[in-house]
Amino acid sequence: MTSTPPVDPETGPHAPDTAFDDTASGDPETAGTVAFPDNPVLVAVTRGETVENQHRGAAVVLDAEGTARLVWGDVERPVFARSALKPMQALPLLEALPDAPDLTPERIALHAASHIGRPEHVDRIRAWLADMGLSEADLECGDLDWPTEAEAARALARAGQTPGAAHHNCAGQHTGFLRLAQALGVPTRGYIHAHHPVQRAAMAAVSDLMGLDAAAAPCGLEGCGIPSVALPLWAVALGMARLADPSGLAPARRAAAERLRAAMVAHPELIAGPGWCDTRVMQVTRGRILVKRGAEGNAAAMLPERGLGVALKIDDGDRRAAEVALGLVLETLGELSAEERAALADVFQPAVTNAAGIVAGRVFPVVPLDEDGGDDDPEADRIDPWDEDWEEE
Repeated sequence: MTSTPPVDPETGPHAPDTAFDDTASGDPETAGTVAFPDNPVLVAVTRGETVENQHRGAAVVLDAEGTARLVWGDVERPVFARSALKPMQALPLLEALPDAPDLTPERIALHAASHIGRPEHVDRIRAWLADMGLSEADLECGDLDWPTEAEAARALARAGQTPGAAHHNCAGQHTGFLRLAQALGVPTRGYIHAHHPVQRAAMAAVSDLMGLDAAAAPCGLEGCGIPSVALPLWAVALGMARLADPSGLAPARRAAAERLRAAMVAHPELIAGPGWCDTRVMQVTRGRILVKRGAEGNAAAMLPERGLGVALKIDDGDRRAAEVALGLVLETLGELSAEERAALADVFQPAVTNAAGIVAGRVFPVVPLDEDGGDDDPEADRIDPWDEDWEEE
């Protein structure tokens, strides 16, 4: 654990000389250059006995009050957390439908999922749509992506079929968005757009959990078409911590968070799929650790028993490195038993194999050095949300 305060409430992450530095030069080769300080190396990849690749990144662990338990790298830098935000974005549906019999734990899990396109995922989504009086044609996530799982994609191709929208890894979330539109009594068409009540509700939930105005953040477009916001990594961890320990939330939001966690515990196979990191960790730990990864090297987790939230980002976007770095964070927190460590060794310290299946190298976690040497001030580890500074920007 480091005692360096990850957020300066006086300047925030948008100070002109930090994080994103849009160079004012008129030179087209340098204009818009992004200047990042080096994050620590968190993962190394070997070939034989020699390091071939290194992956830098940042990671942070907070409790629901914003007190840091672990900080590595620049956690103020805005990141697109991508699908790691899905559990937070799922809350409005559970709040709108606290007692609806059609909103089963399986469907709640799918709403927070990035599924890999197996029949058990696609069939459930299609059945949910049919129960709503809708079809795949109502999904606005697109139908160009093949299933994430290679075998599911091959099976589809062998059958002479092409993917539909339900095969998209965000289709479960989008089906939940359609159900939320129905619950709110608003048109389902255009539910992916930022101005639609569905996306405004999702953004409000993220803002509430993080203690900032997410709608004021830099915004891009997700692969599935919904708004994607760039938020400081510590804010992602804080949101996950408040899902892990929702005691400070309003009653309806607290109940929704507890219902969401229960669904993820009950159906980890729907959050990703067999063999994938999210599902494996939740199954091996029996829901003690709840994981949601995002594209481009993002990973987030909830530790409900300890009331902690985890967020990490690998700078180069490597998925394998993000999974290994997640294992490093969990090990540093003392969260993995010897049995769990052994069961997850192929996820958290995988082998590099060649086309013949022969081991050619390894992927190792790298523990960052604590450069500051500690701080006796207990307030130094407190992260204060800077929503007013954000709004001013």
